[in-house]
Amino acid sequence: MAEIEELSACEATLEMLRQAKELEQETAFDRVEQQKGCAFGEAGSCCRICNMGPCRINPKKPEESRGVCGATMDTIVARNFARMVCGGASAHSDHGRAVAETLILAAKGEAKDYEIKDRIKLLEVAADLGVEIGDRDINDIALEVGERCLAMFGQQEGELAFAQRAPEPRKEIWRQLGVFPRGIDREVVELMHRTSIGVDQDYENILMACARTALADGWGGSMVGTELQDILFQTPVPLESKVNLGVLKEDEVNIIVHGHEPILSEMIVLAASLPEMQEKAKAVGAKGINLAGICCTANEVLTRHGVPIAGNVLQQELALLTGAVEAMVVDVQCVYQGIGQIASCLHTDIITTSPKAKMPYARHIEFHEDHALDIAKEIVSAAIENFPKRGKVRIPDVQESLIAGFNHEYINYMLGGRFRASYRPLNDGVIDGRIRGVVGVVGCNNPRVKHDDIHVRVVKELIANGCLVVMTGCAAQSVAKAGLMLPEVAREICPQGLWEICEAVGIPPVLHCGSCVDNSRILIACTAMVHEGGLGDDISELPVAGCAPEWMSEKAIAIGEYFVASGVYTVFGVKWPTMGSKNVTDFLFKKYGELFKNTWDFEPDPEKMVGKILSHIDSKREALGIMAKRERVLFDMAMRRELEI
Repeated sequence: MAEIEELSACEATLEMLRQAKELEQETAFDRVEQQKGCAFGEAGSCCRICNMGPCRINPKKPEESRGVCGATMDTIVARNFARMVCGGASAHSDHGRAVAETLILAAKGEAKDYEIKDRIKLLEVAADLGVEIGDRDINDIALEVGERCLAMFGQQEGELAFAQRAPEPRKEIWRQLGVFPRGIDREVVELMHRTSIGVDQDYENILMACARTALADGWGGSMVGTELQDILFQTPVPLESKVNLGVLKEDEVNIIVHGHEPILSEMIVLAASLPEMQEKAKAVGAKGINLAGICCTANEVLTRHGVPIAGNVLQQELALLTGAVEAMVVDVQCVYQGIGQIASCLHTDIITTSPKAKMPYARHIEFHEDHALDIAKEIVSAAIENFPKRGKVRIPDVQESLIAGFNHEYINYMLGGRFRASYRPLNDGVIDGRIRGVVGVVGCNNPRVKHDDIHVRVVKELIANGCLVVMTGCAAQSVAKAGLMLPEVAREICPQGLWEICEAVGIPPVLHCGSCVDNSRILIACTAMVHEGGLGDDISELPVAGCAPEWMSEKAIAIGEYFVASGVYTVFGVKWPTMGSKNVTDFLFKKYGELFKNTWDFEPDPEKMVGKILSHIDSKREALGIMAKRERVLFDMAMRRELEI
């Protein structure tokens, strides 16, 4: 292992890495050093889609060789990028499908533990989908909404209903380019077909199909997941909670929920609060039951119930090494197989719950919506039974407060009140220069860069330069651990104009907007800014940008692709997967700009990344005629030392 201090900007993480070293336990931070980078894989120039290969094209001499079938570097790189988009879109969209199916079961009375918790949101979504409301029973409306959302997955022709929410100029761009998504599953299947051997061998054609597939995720599958989760589990509102490994408790039964789908975790929250479960925990010597989250399931139960976050994706193994976790309950996505190996040496149960996601060294308790609470109680009981088996416990005394639960609806309400809900104050703040621009900072953690460090550095400099930052996923958790989701902490960094707006509205300058599937909330917020007026007629004209400084998942590529296709300039860090082909990279970084009016970019250096974002925002302000000359705030050495978490 490299010097431990260089691996993370999070003190709790560093403490547990020292613990892992003492216990001779391997984590992702060790394994990343064993996996030296492959030049072909990093460049996207290795093809494995048939059994004549693998075929590898030298990134330094791409013109000197081809795949066995004759595929060029451009074709191979475009296919690999497309399959990343497919994988990411599939993950988020299948999540959305599961929520739609649950809403249908609840509306039919076949999943009695679920109910419609946000009737206003249901009626709003029903109106968008053209569902008749009248004096119909609320469950009848919910059933039709669920069925219409589920139908989007199998839809073969036409245009996705939720994509009609986009600004008119944006929809015209999609229609003219032939990328308006028709159906969620259709786009994924067709793109997988296109990238099979001997099908689509025109890299430009492949990359345009990528845009359509990603849009089917952002304005389809992901949006279905977010909207219907709000209907079933309540639209979040801001609340205060805690984050980092210090939220685990030495004298209570600790249950960690991990993954991405809140359908089960909602029931775990309910089951753990039941008096019978609390009494059962006290009977084995515990003071109670403590729930905490990892990854995006954590974000879901945080924003609706205030359940504290134990950590982000790179802390999942470290949470177990505290010796204080009785059960880690996992559903789907971003669950490391390594947690099973670590748990096998401890008293902890890894409990898998999805038929799609089993793993070695885990106990499988399959989840079914029709008796959800009973299964949740079984899981909580299993965790309680493990409490007396504990060995030595070591919990880092590190945690931070945060405010989370922001979304389009709440921002609209806070800016205008109940009867005059409006984005007008936000747009006016941008127009008069108090807010320089709005930046979405999203994505994962990646052990190939210093854990949390780039997220924190980028966000600090963005708010220091007057940008309002909205965040989701593990990126949000990184910044929360640094205290930047508390108004009093961020106040010391914000320029006067940004702070005046934040103080007046009652928000921090860094807004936690939920899990990675909730990036669709950012699309809706951008659309609301356009509809409010004064900042152009399309998302591409807004002084906004997106970035994923520490990304690692295919889901991040799908998210970035649908943001670019929606008109948002988007910068990624760490590494870029198309560098083997100049033509493919130029098409994404330049030609997309002509077609979609904004483009991808890549910048691993956090300072340069912020510089690119600010330059882009200023260019949009200048085009709108609202540019005021300002100096960029750069951190001196003393300010940089304060970046440590």
